[in-house]
Amino acid sequence: MMRSSLSALAFLSLLSPALAQQRNEAPSLLSAEPIQQQSPDQQPAADAVPAASAPAPDAQSRPTVTLEQPKAAKGKAATKAPVKVREAAVSLDPEPSFQPGTANATKAAAEKYSAIAQAGGWPQINGDVNPDTRGELVLALRQRLAMEGDLDRSQIDDDMVDDDLTQAIKSFQLRVGLKPTGVVTGATLSAINVPADVRARQLSASAARIENSKFGFEDRHVIVNIPSASVEAVEKGAVVRRYAAIVGDIKHQSPQVSALIQDVNLNPTWTLPTSIIRNEIIPKMQKNPNYLTQAKIRILDGRGNEIDPRTINWKTEKAAGYRLRQDPGQSNSLGFIRINMPNKEAVYLHDTPARGKFEEDYRFLSHGCVRVEGVYELAEWILQGVKGPDGAWDEKTMRAKVKTKERTDIKLTKHVPVIWVYLTGWASDEGTVHFRDDVYGLDVAPAASTREAAAEPATR
Repeated sequence: MMRSSLSALAFLSLLSPALAQQRNEAPSLLSAEPIQQQSPDQQPAADAVPAASAPAPDAQSRPTVTLEQPKAAKGKAATKAPVKVREAAVSLDPEPSFQPGTANATKAAAEKYSAIAQAGGWPQINGDVNPDTRGELVLALRQRLAMEGDLDRSQIDDDMVDDDLTQAIKSFQLRVGLKPTGVVTGATLSAINVPADVRARQLSASAARIENSKFGFEDRHVIVNIPSASVEAVEKGAVVRRYAAIVGDIKHQSPQVSALIQDVNLNPTWTLPTSIIRNEIIPKMQKNPNYLTQAKIRILDGRGNEIDPRTINWKTEKAAGYRLRQDPGQSNSLGFIRINMPNKEAVYLHDTPARGKFEEDYRFLSHGCVRVEGVYELAEWILQGVKGPDGAWDEKTMRAKVKTKERTDIKLTKHVPVIWVYLTGWASDEGTVHFRDDVYGLDVAPAASTREAAAEPATR
């Protein structure tokens, strides 16, 4: 794919010609319930729109969004599941979330947001704003958006919702990972009311996590931004592909790590970690002695000999001393592809059979690894230059190989650097400031406690 020359602001101008004329561990804003009530995905780990181009500003704790529940229905209607409100969006901004200048740009943005907080912060918006809203609420919203640069300061005195204000709302929504609806409600209302001092802390903490990074920004590399739950394929400084991802849940957090992608595995087997054997497999076998057979998981001893599950006492932890391996296939928890990146955290990128999870706003559901929605396309991009059976390893060739059900390991001729970062706030070189939820609650932790973001990829 050719490098995109379309800036985020230019993209927004296509949405509306008016835009071209202007320039604490907290619950997720996109969760309908507090984090501790989220149902973690029992799958093992693996596994839109552009960000707006708003400059850094001139001059907490996040609330939980509780989506309004439908009134109790009677008869047949009572059996219908409530409609889910989709509010999140995956950015199409060609600017990577992590670049060589991100730490410095983010620190500078943190100082500006801190200055806003010290000056009294920005006004709270005390209600929804839609095209029909008038009066003081609109004036407060205009002032609020102008303080972050989404709206030109010359536009703050109008108490009606016009095209300029609608585009400013969209600009804000895109910077915080929400759909550009142009309406302030739900997650947008909650995000817009996050205090300036919290935003400053997000930027400061994020900058501290990456400022000592020795990551090599080669012509082709991969960025995983954990709070964004997204994966970026970067080529010559621009994002050429960005994918929705499923990352670690609260109890199984995806680590901050850098490594080298060395091979792509088709029809991979999955070896279960000891922690999953103890905490999940043993309890399941106690309830259902046929669970391993149904899940196509084999028990192997140290010599690779298969052990009959019926010979193990599942009331003990004896099974944790064996190797449990899931066969390749449709039900394999890694799906059909694993993108291997050897590292001491033993994490990687992979496919998943539970593809419906990518359609959800809250995607902090795995056991630590990262599942990628467009994993075939990402693998094709990673394998550029690697000779396949009939030429290149494209998606068609990989899918054909997958159908054979044979394990295939494709070695890269040149390793691709990859880094997983935890950025809840970051600024691009051009000054765009972005925010995401601090789902893991790391922004209040000492920077010294972070893991591996500064690690240098292993020697090739």
